[in-house]
Amino acid sequence: MAGTSYKGAEIGDVDHFLKGGGIDSEREQVIGQHIGYRYDVNLLPDYNRITDFLKGYIEFMGWEDLNWLEDVHMGYDDGKPAVFDRNINGWVAIPESYDLPDNQQDRDMIARELLIKFQMSPDHPMVVLNKAYRKF
Repeated sequence: MAGTSYKGAEIGDVDHFLKGGGIDSEREQVIGQHIGYRYDVNLLPDYNRITDFLKGYIEFMGWEDLNWLEDVHMGYDDGKPAVFDRNINGWVAIPESYDLPDNQQDRDMIARELLIKFQMSPDHPMVVLNKAYRKF
């Protein structure tokens, strides 16, 4: 039947994503969370909630929007807030000292900011790989 599957998951009910958890596709199961903005445009980033750091980063990069960062959302790893870093294929825990807001849009903006800061950090695993395998 047309419209009953998407990227590795079967859908039996038109209201599946409204009634259930929605963690059905292989990708959603791997990352442990529902990729909601695919089905709900209200989950697209609210640019009124962007952090000062992200504003400066977007301006520095010459982007008109969040670009690939739109796909970054705060998730949970072992019940603790975290953000998934595709470069290391793993979760980066949000420091417990962070007082996280109740609003998911604000949480996602914090996740985006922390991911960029972690990826720019000398402690990022890619820095070690770069040093080990650099050719010149």
